[in-house]
Amino acid sequence: MLDLPRVKLHLRLDSDEEDGIIAGYIEAAKAHVAMHCDRALVETDPLEPDEMGLTPDVEQAILLLVGHWYANREAVVTGTISTVVPLAVERLLWYRKRF
Repeated sequence: MLDLPRVKLHLRLDSDEEDGIIAGYIEAAKAHVAMHCDRALVETDPLEPDEMGLTPDVEQAILLLVGHWYANREAVVTGTISTVVPLAVERLLWYRKRF
């Protein structure tokens, strides 16, 4: 199950100070995954073809998104070089996308 303590473990956080921010990132990441895959994200076994369960790969994609948003809170970063990590979020979700 993808809950706040598990996400905080992924982020390596012990403090409760930013729980509200992290909870917002979790919900935003779930919404992003649902939109990306064009399916409703459900925490139980999917009953309909347009539903998708929280399988380990989907949970990992959500964790990666939350981690990225937590580390990069601003829309613009100056003075750095960044690279997309290959086989990250998109690769975890590519086969779930409906065409």
